[in-house]
Amino acid sequence: VITMDQIGWIRRLKGREGKSEREIARMTGLSRNTVAKWLRADVQPPKYRRPAVSCKLTPFEEQLTQALRADARRPKAERRTAKRLFAELQAVGYGGGYSRLTDFI
Repeated sequence: VITMDQIGWIRRLKGREGKSEREIARMTGLSRNTVAKWLRADVQPPKYRRPAVSCKLTPFEEQLTQALRADARRPKAERRTAKRLFAELQAVGYGGGYSRLTDFI
């Protein structure tokens, strides 16, 4: 497995120092085919995932999940709307936004 550091090193050797693919392969210990592949490749910088951050809805997720399960068994006309669920959560102390709630639903 080749790392991003190695890819950067290969590209620097080719671009700045003008080394041939064969010389780069000899210096890095990689196959000439591997060096050629990574010089041709359109390398994107790695994208890191952000750690999950709790939001204002987190303390109410269990209550909301139970409400949604209960509503799933009701006839469609008797189910609570997102606006109604939002009002119920606000009554028990939810201070977050409506869009957070609808994203969860």
